[in-house]
Amino acid sequence: MTALDFSFINWAVVQSFIAKGLIFSVQLTIIAMLGGIALGTALALMRLSGKPWLVQPAAAYVNLMRSVPLVMVILWFFLLIPLLIGRSIGAELSAIITFTIFEAAYYSEIMRAGIQSVSRGQVNAGYAVGMTYAQCMKLIVLPQAFRNMLPVLLTQTIILFQDTSLVYAIGAYDLLKGFEVAGKNFNRPVETYLIATVVYFVICFSLSMLVRRLQKKIAIIR
Repeated sequence: MTALDFSFINWAVVQSFIAKGLIFSVQLTIIAMLGGIALGTALALMRLSGKPWLVQPAAAYVNLMRSVPLVMVILWFFLLIPLLIGRSIGAELSAIITFTIFEAAYYSEIMRAGIQSVSRGQVNAGYAVGMTYAQCMKLIVLPQAFRNMLPVLLTQTIILFQDTSLVYAIGAYDLLKGFEVAGKNFNRPVETYLIATVVYFVICFSLSMLVRRLQKKIAIIR
């Protein structure tokens, strides 16, 4: 059995193979997070509107996305969009759109819980001073909902970063793909996958510790 050899890993290898993948994984995470939260908040407001023509489509969307494996959504979107528009949009753009619309369903449920956590009395107080529904949401409810749910939103974002490794299914060049390519070039796949595991662990564990500290600070503010 061949002994493990990590001597091929150096700064040149990181720059040539891994850095590009890390940059895309981070970009994908940030864009999908921001887009997912924006779309998810809209879906949450639709589900809480009490109007069937808004509630039912939003509920159907959320339930569908939460019931289908992400890798299947990635594959179907990547394969179907070229058939519908007549041309390919590329693996990277396809991954960004797919992750945004998929994560919106999860962010929606988080935001819905955050909105419902705000006391109804504060909303009634806003109505009492002449605020509209939109003003109450913008000035009273949503700021508190975001603050209350911030640790959960960030935890979901960490999960999102981990899930970016699934874009290998459509050939996008993410962090895991960078390690895979390096392993093939140096014929050291086992070593590169082990290092990739450590890198993912360090990044996600560090972010989890930051979220935990933030959660404690928010608890103190409350």
